[in-house]
Amino acid sequence: MAKHFFTVCIISLIFPCSLTFAQEDSLVYAEGTVTNAATKEPLKATIIYESLPYGNRIGTFHNTFYSFPMFDNEKYSITVEAQGFQSAKYLLDPEEANEFKRLIKNIALTEGSTTNTHVAGHVMRLNNLIFELGRSRISEASYGELELVEKMMRDNPNMVIQLEGHTDYQGSEKENLKLSQERVDAVRDYLVKKRISKKRIKTKAFGGTNPLSRDDTPEGHRLNRRVELRILSN
Repeated sequence: MAKHFFTVCIISLIFPCSLTFAQEDSLVYAEGTVTNAATKEPLKATIIYESLPYGNRIGTFHNTFYSFPMFDNEKYSITVEAQGFQSAKYLLDPEEANEFKRLIKNIALTEGSTTNTHVAGHVMRLNNLIFELGRSRISEASYGELELVEKMMRDNPNMVIQLEGHTDYQGSEKENLKLSQERVDAVRDYLVKKRISKKRIKTKAFGGTNPLSRDDTPEGHRLNRRVELRILSN
């Protein structure tokens, strides 16, 4: 009896480990390199990935290559940016992985002026700016996005921006307006702490008055909750 009990215990210890290894073996990994399209040389870039459709998983690389697991068979978007090059954005589908569970997507960026995106009137949506639900506290996952804004401001010392806060249209209009103002204030305060002059950063709150989507779905509401950056002058 004691021997049988010992055997069962050993099996119970081993079996969960086997499940873990099986789950890990089934994971698809997205990976690739970034190069200069003209010279074919490795190019250091900012690589931002986000799971779709809800953006539950997000990450940033500052390198010439990337590699990350694609959990739950979800699709991912990937955005690649480098100073002096045209940015690129791709959809990664785990169904396109090879027999070794690797989805290889090498990216070649084309040289080109990015100043057109830095002219007065241009609006940028900060897609990877994450706040705690119903609050204005910025998630650490957002720091990669904010570093890009900080770098843009430093590279363009005459630039003046306006941070525009939007919520979804659910709930109290007054509370939504208050929350959207608190969120853009939080972004402004982050940049000021990084020694970007407060005079160069305006803010404006819209609450839920300017939705991108009228779909009454979690995805529709998520799209509406956003911060946009408008260039006022440069």
